[in-house]
Amino acid sequence: MEFQSKTRHEHEATTLSGNYKAALLRSPQEISYLLETVAPLSPDQLLVRMQGCGLCASNIPVWEGREWFDYPLPAGQPGHEGWGVVEHKGSNVSDFNIGDRVALLSGNAFAEYVSVAKDAAVRLPKELKDIPFPGEALGCLMTIMDRAKIHPGQTVAVLGLGFIGLGLLQLLASMDVTVVALSRREMPLKFAEKFTRHSVKAGERHETVQRILEATSGNHCDVVIECTGHQQPLDVATDILATYGKLVIAGYHQDGLRHVDLQKWNWKAIDVVNAHERDVYRYRWGVEAAVEATLTGRLQPKELMSHAYPFSDLGEGLRHLAEGGEDLIKSYVFFS
Repeated sequence: MEFQSKTRHEHEATTLSGNYKAALLRSPQEISYLLETVAPLSPDQLLVRMQGCGLCASNIPVWEGREWFDYPLPAGQPGHEGWGVVEHKGSNVSDFNIGDRVALLSGNAFAEYVSVAKDAAVRLPKELKDIPFPGEALGCLMTIMDRAKIHPGQTVAVLGLGFIGLGLLQLLASMDVTVVALSRREMPLKFAEKFTRHSVKAGERHETVQRILEATSGNHCDVVIECTGHQQPLDVATDILATYGKLVIAGYHQDGLRHVDLQKWNWKAIDVVNAHERDVYRYRWGVEAAVEATLTGRLQPKELMSHAYPFSDLGEGLRHLAEGGEDLIKSYVFFS
């Protein structure tokens, strides 16, 4: 597809012509593709030709269907982990060049082209050219670590070894801490062995707690990062936290209310940190920090990408995401 641009006064939009495909979630588990025409580009916008977009656990409810969602969704939603190449830029944009590879902070990235404000893009250095880079997701790893405020010498438990949990293990590997990794799945536990000597298979609550305490020689944990979004790991976290310990909630709890043992939380005087961000500047900081961590080798995104689907198979990718599986870490769609 080719775009032709017409230069106007710097305060006017850049007019582009061309069509592209965007995914439309018409109803639960029903995706079609629309042929869209690119909108005029404002002076502060970028037009990005998409290369890929990560699939996120937060996509599952809207894919499966909940009574509080309205369908169809706007075209391109709920894709929010996109990256691609700058194809055109507005007249006021001086800090990006045509051809720059960028990660986006945009909620409509299930589309071949996306227009975004320049502040919603983070440049990806040429050294990362062959690396799939779902910037928003990788940025979450960095903001979780920042909110956790982990110190040398601490014992840190990571509960749940999906993309977030395994990504945190990569980052923790370069720190002077003792790490315990917990999962019900054998494959992630095997993966975790590269980063920690203490990989624990989850079972029933009391059995799991006992295994973790055995791994730590009876010591409780200074920090527990819960990455699952489920009730039982919150209960396990309560039991294994030390007095004055810190519970970091990184899991996305999206299926109803939770119950906590406030008596134990009070007695242990623990701190509770909700590690989810809602400030766009914090999101951007996280993506920039993820770029730096990848350049230095602390973060290895390629190792976390387990499944890739062509954009035409987005529905299949979302189905697999909802069903889960032993070998699923992180999936994404790619654009030809």
